[in-house]
Amino acid sequence: MATSRYVAYTARGLSRRMYAAVALAVGIGVTISACGGNDTLTSNEPAFATAARPQINALLADTMTSGAVVYVQSPNGNWLASFGTAVRGTNTPIPTTAHFRVGSVTKTWTGTVILQLAQEGKLQLSDPISKYVANVPNGDQITIEQLLTMRSGLYNYSTSLAFNQTLDSQPNKVWTTTELLDIGLSQPVYFSPGADFRYSNTNTVLLGLVIERLTGMSAADAMKARLFAPLGLTDTFLPPQDDTSLPAPSPHGYQWGTNVETATSDALSPERQAAAKNGTLQPSDVTGVSTSWGWSAGSGISTVKELAAYVQRMVGGGYLNAGLQAQRLASCRSVNPSDPMAASYCLGLAKFGTFYGHTGEIPGFNTFMGYDPATNTTIITWATTAAAPDGRAPANVIAQILMGELSKASEVPSEGRP
Repeated sequence: MATSRYVAYTARGLSRRMYAAVALAVGIGVTISACGGNDTLTSNEPAFATAARPQINALLADTMTSGAVVYVQSPNGNWLASFGTAVRGTNTPIPTTAHFRVGSVTKTWTGTVILQLAQEGKLQLSDPISKYVANVPNGDQITIEQLLTMRSGLYNYSTSLAFNQTLDSQPNKVWTTTELLDIGLSQPVYFSPGADFRYSNTNTVLLGLVIERLTGMSAADAMKARLFAPLGLTDTFLPPQDDTSLPAPSPHGYQWGTNVETATSDALSPERQAAAKNGTLQPSDVTGVSTSWGWSAGSGISTVKELAAYVQRMVGGGYLNAGLQAQRLASCRSVNPSDPMAASYCLGLAKFGTFYGHTGEIPGFNTFMGYDPATNTTIITWATTAAAPDGRAPANVIAQILMGELSKASEVPSEGRP
């Protein structure tokens, strides 16, 4: 894609690769091809949707992704659509009200509650994590702010080979936060606090513990009371760590390859990619595997409309006072300053071009959540696999398609300009 680029956040984890769709003024050149499945056509759909639909179908066929749902609210029109099937090998449509696992989008929930606690004077962003959690390497130097912005230098527990071996051999294991931190805090740090950017789930698990200590509630209950209940969101929640179920309606989620073979790269080997293409390699149904290892870093569940309502308030304002909200949005720093196209990471959220939000990858699901406050545009996409055999994250690419088509739809013809 010569005109639109993806930029990696350099960490495999719940959101193994956080990608930015930032060249919004041009299309992305996806080859259109026929695709079967349940592509729900809505009447009087916006022009951008009509243009995006065949590209999304082509992408799902090319990445062998069984299903996806998209939701757009924009000045150019709204669009809610389901693609593909809820169960591989069937023609069962995915309801647009389906529940799905949001992966690292959960990090924004954790980050928002932490900022609310700062606003209430219960903590300072400059506080060292050692004030709340003992035995953290460099804990007296790592600040709450550095945990939020992924600049602590702490090892990412989900990149551990032993951890991924256990995910493969014990998919139903219920992980405790102690076990996760034992991995993350026992390994050498990547760099000194604040010296660089490195995406790490360890950061957000620590922040989950801070929430519990300061609120006297479970992280799940704190998120519900502070973020979801005020908006009337009843289908958005952090599940108990021993609960692997998805509420109905919900699709099946699939994973290509093992956790070990995708520990350092989402792309399978060329041989395994070829096997997927010719059908001799099939994905595993991981709908019911334990996501307890994600906890406050990535085990959340939601629906597209509820996630849209949440991101609009998170970015547009309502959870924080005006000053702290402005500080949050102004905190974004490029993950790769040498690349002008790179994504940015902020205080518990990411920025993709003009969109603030986050992406998420968890076994069986890939999510993109973004809101552009300047144009009042919301994009929510999710797909039933975290990564295709070639490593592409389907929901992220769908979001990029939508951004390109929305940008073109917003262009003013030259003869109409003053």
